[in-house]
Amino acid sequence: MLEMRPDCERCGIDLPADAAGAHVCSFECTFCTSCTAGPLAGRCPNCGGDLQVRPLRIGAALAKYPSSTERKHGR
Repeated sequence: MLEMRPDCERCGIDLPADAAGAHVCSFECTFCTSCTAGPLAGRCPNCGGDLQVRPLRIGAALAKYPSSTERKHGR
């Protein structure tokens, strides 16, 4: 199950699990659309993998399986 990390690892913007705008690699490194489309050019700077649109987690699924609260920006 995806962790649904709460922020962009590059710029720190909030990325709620129930809102569009997050991209992930196969290791779940998480970046916003602006960073993905801009400076990262669709590639994860950590592993070199491609960044894909992260699916949404909404409603009952989000209530039962909440997103992570551990922020990754600035590590």
